[in-house]
Amino acid sequence: MQSGGVPRNDLTDNLHDDLPDNLHDDLLSDLLAPLRLRGVFHSRWSARAPWGVAGEREDCAILHYVQDGECTVELPGSLGSPGIPGSPSGPSGPDNPYNPDAIVLRAGNLAVFPHGTPHRLADRPGRATIPLAAVLPSRPPGGSGIVEIPGPGPATTFLCGGLHYDGSAAAPLYRALPPVIVLDAALLATEPLLADALRSLDAGWAPGEPGAGLIALRVFELAYVLALRVALREPDAAAQTGTAAGSPTGLGLPVLQALRHPALAKALLAVHNRFAEPWTLETLAAEAGMSRSAFAAGFRELVGEPPIRHLTARRMQEATRLLTETTLSNARIAERVGYRSDVGFHLAFRNWTGRTPGDYRRDRTGTASGRPTENHVTASG
Repeated sequence: MQSGGVPRNDLTDNLHDDLPDNLHDDLLSDLLAPLRLRGVFHSRWSARAPWGVAGEREDCAILHYVQDGECTVELPGSLGSPGIPGSPSGPSGPDNPYNPDAIVLRAGNLAVFPHGTPHRLADRPGRATIPLAAVLPSRPPGGSGIVEIPGPGPATTFLCGGLHYDGSAAAPLYRALPPVIVLDAALLATEPLLADALRSLDAGWAPGEPGAGLIALRVFELAYVLALRVALREPDAAAQTGTAAGSPTGLGLPVLQALRHPALAKALLAVHNRFAEPWTLETLAAEAGMSRSAFAAGFRELVGEPPIRHLTARRMQEATRLLTETTLSNARIAERVGYRSDVGFHLAFRNWTGRTPGDYRRDRTGTASGRPTENHVTASG
């Protein structure tokens, strides 16, 4: 296995370019459509060495675009850790849980953090840091900020955007995305619209102008969608970008390989668009055109969970949406998400969420039926 990367075997070696473009588009739409972006906080930074800033986990997707100079990104050494410990500094070791293979961002590079993963930005790895909250204490959606960090050393300028979205609506595939995806200038050039969007963020920086917040949201949203499209189209190149030692960033990129895999992508598309069908492991393997054992092993390796659990996650995502946004009965919702009985759906939902469908709906809407609890009169003619 390569350091931080995907095991090299027949599954990943057989990736090729005959995946139809419409399949790419459908999968990308499934990744992003449910997110319901609510706003963006964006900021422009100019920092001179020595400097370092540590950010906690954010409930948003984060983008860093380096305009001039360079900086490093360090993630927690244990990617499953809930956040950044207090004031870590110094090289990797017992008192610093950060990945020793820091990611280097150079001019023209874009780093995308789909889940708001905690990370440190600095002029070099291991630099002492101050909390982000000390520099930007308030970062509301729709707001903006300018940060200047003085120092005697080389300068780095970069743009940051935090795209706020409804995390509960995120698709299972989205949740399986890696904590960070890095695209270098050469990759950005393969998507001219993305390069234009990033340039417009730089040239059009005018937070006080009318409509500036909405324009920033739309441009950052466009940049985010296009960045994920580039990563989906070129997962191997995205995985190789940005590390100090030249090893792949890895960091969860196998799911991008799954989205690119000609066979697994078909099964993933089926799960996300046709989740109400009575799928089994055997029928999903047939959809992919693979043997049952090869499909189960490949799916788990690249997506990070078994196929049936991924299917259940997609069904529960849709069920929570229907419980929140519609007045459909539990029986109708059960049918819509692939369960043959209300009882089976009730048990599955409670096992998945820890609450019954009625409790979940009541918490979200104030009623167990999906209809308003207030008394109201309907006029008749």
